[in-house]
Amino acid sequence: MASNSKKNGASVVFEDYFPSMMEKLGSEGFMKELTNGFNVLMDREKKVITFESLKKNSALLGLEGMSDEEIICMLREGDLDGDGALDEMEFCTLMFRLSPALMNDSKQLLEEAIFTGI
Repeated sequence: MASNSKKNGASVVFEDYFPSMMEKLGSEGFMKELTNGFNVLMDREKKVITFESLKKNSALLGLEGMSDEEIICMLREGDLDGDGALDEMEFCTLMFRLSPALMNDSKQLLEEAIFTGI
């Protein structure tokens, strides 16, 4: 994910590893990894990613320094139905949107996913 975050004046750059993951894993393997990521971050009872579950598990992503405002912004960015949480489809959509290279290849991924029955 190629994005910048500022914490105490320092800029943190997140590298977009998704294209290389996609190349190594193929579309089916990559989608399974996204699903695994969702499962790590989701609230076990609600089966969605909530503010609380993302804040609690952000260290697993190397994002332990994220402010509450940054977490809220991330949730808002991906929350397509306005319920304040991310379901698995919203999470996967957000991950694709955060990776410009994957957005360029999204048509191919969709066709492969449909063809393989993911």
